Amino acid sequence: MKEEQAFQDEKQQNVSTEEAAETSQQEEPVNEAAALEAEVEDTEVAKLRAEAEEHQQRLLRAQADFDNFRRRTLKEKEELAKYASMKLVTELVPVLDNFERALATASQGAESESFTKGVEMIFRQFESVLQAEGVTAMNAVGQPFNPDFHQAIMQVESEEHDEGIVVEEVQKGYMLKDKVLRPAMVKVSM
Repeated sequence: MKEEQAFQDEKQQNVSTEEAAETSQQEEPVNEAAALEAEVEDTEVAKLRAEAEEHQQRLLRAQADFDNFRRRTLKEKEELAKYASMKLVTELVPVLDNFERALATASQGAESESFTKGVEMIFRQFESVLQAEGVTAMNAVGQPFNPDFHQAIMQVESEEHDEGIVVEEVQKGYMLKDKVLRPAMVKVSM
C-alpha cells in the first residue's frame, strides 16, 4: 500500500508538473502578445510625441516670423512717415541754393537795398519752413573729410589744415533729420 500511495503521489506530481507546463505554455503567448502590444504602443506614443514636438517647433517658428514681420512693417511705416517729405525737400534744396546765390550777388545801392531785403525775407521764410520739416545745412569747413557726408571735387594744398580736412565748401550739403539729403561738395586738403 505504501507503494501504491507513493505511486499515486508520484502520478499526482507528474500531473501537477504537466499542468504547470501547460499553464506556462499558455501564459507565454499571452505574455509575448502583451509585450508586443506594449512595444507597439510605445513606438506609437514615441511617434506621436515626436510629431507633437515638430508641430510645437513649427508653431514657435511661425510666431517668431510673425513677430519679426510685425516689427519690420512697423519700422518701415515709421520710416516712411519720417521721410515722407524727402522727395519734395530734395527738389526744393536747389531753390534754396539759388536764393543764396541771388543774395550773394545783390548790388549795393539805395534802389536795390529794398529789393535785397525782400529777397532776404523770402529766403528766411523758406529756410524756416524747411527747418520745420527737419532740413538742416551741414557745416563742412574745418571738418575731417567723411565720404558719407561730403563729396570731394578737388584736392588742394593747404598749410593751415592737416591732410584730409575740408578746406572749402563749393555747394552746401543738407540733412533731412538724421539722413543725408545731399552731400556737401567740398575741396579737401592734401
